[in-house]
Amino acid sequence: MEQRAAGRVQTLDRDTCLALLATVVIGRVAWMTADDDLRIVPVNFVLDGDGLAFRTDRGGKLAAIEHGAPLTFEADDVEPALRVGWSVVVSGRAQVVADPEEVRRLERFIGAPWAAMSEPVFVRLPLREISGRRIPLRAGGVVARSVEDL
Repeated sequence: MEQRAAGRVQTLDRDTCLALLATVVIGRVAWMTADDDLRIVPVNFVLDGDGLAFRTDRGGKLAAIEHGAPLTFEADDVEPALRVGWSVVVSGRAQVVADPEEVRRLERFIGAPWAAMSEPVFVRLPLREISGRRIPLRAGGVVARSVEDL
């Protein structure tokens, strides 16, 4: 892990990003619509080999994927009382999972969707463009008084 300066925001390496993603089950997917509107929605996801997979319903997100628009996925975790946290971002072009056997495997991995879906579809986003940052715990419980103190 690369650290810019003691007590400052750390830039995370790929392995650390993947380890952190494995600790959460909810992230957010962002994409631009054909009308150049930014959309961001929560998804439950799973790391799966060289990608992350999530289930979605027919609609804007799926239309963007089918038209080759890039997606950005973000997951994070914070502890407000300690003023620590991390964020990992994955970007790229996602693909619809079409193989029925692969769909059945992902259904077992991801489990039931949190929201009702009329036509669920699985999507895989490759883990090619991945980055992360972390605000580490500061020794002695030092509390930041301004953004510059982070």
